[in-house]
Amino acid sequence: MDNFISNIPVYLILVFTIITFLQSGLDKMMNWKGNYEWLTGHFKGTFMGGMVSLLLGTILVLEIITGLIALAAIFTLYLNDDPALALWSLVLAAVTLLMLLFGQRVANDYAGAFTIVGYFIVIIFGVFLVTA
Repeated sequence: MDNFISNIPVYLILVFTIITFLQSGLDKMMNWKGNYEWLTGHFKGTFMGGMVSLLLGTILVLEIITGLIALAAIFTLYLNDDPALALWSLVLAAVTLLMLLFGQRVANDYAGAFTIVGYFIVIIFGVFLVTA
């Protein structure tokens, strides 16, 4: 029980990661056409404009994997007091967010890029907690 209490902030950040990434990945899967159409317009005129399918698929896979690893991390942290999966899920979340941030910056969507920064801060704080 001491392990659980001392890791409550990490558990909460992992739940945040699950909600954020699994929901986003599932949305991309369920609404591929809508996401594809929106992103095609979003990246029109940029070097990424011709790669929307590849980029959307890559982000979808990374988001689903990140969410599932975060889910598994909750169990390994609780049952084994092992933060390794928590760290991997949070690092993968950070990398995915950096990819999304890059895309928003390329598309000159500075408000969208700014929104990603909030998610990134939470994830980096999680990385800090897991590695401290």
